[in-house]
Amino acid sequence: GYHADRWKKWLMAKNSPTRAYFDTSDQDPFCMYNYLLDITTWNKSNRRGFIKVKITDHAGNTVESEMNNEASTFQQYKRVKILTGFYQDIEKISKISLTFSTKTLIGPKHKLRILQMTLKSLNNPER
Repeated sequence: GYHADRWKKWLMAKNSPTRAYFDTSDQDPFCMYNYLLDITTWNKSNRRGFIKVKITDHAGNTVESEMNNEASTFQQYKRVKILTGFYQDIEKISKISLTFSTKTLIGPKHKLRILQMTLKSLNNPER
């Protein structure tokens, strides 16, 4: 990682087109554990909404991701990649749960049918 007070100078010196995002927890050790959710759906009609991820280890410890502020659009057989963060790290995941929400109070509830998904740790890519 980079020291928060030096990241911009380092990226500017490298002429990097990289955008930097710093998410922190409000509890010690203040770090976020980031995962990339790669999902392919098979709904016939498009769905637009938010995904919340819950992961559980073999001992039953569960952590929930923070919900993204931007809605994703899900189309049949199209891959969508979502960056998701957790305030705790779970080493050996035994269960992954997804919750799809449109964040609307009125209207029909829609299901998101998953064809394939991968959850990859960005902090520990060997997992």
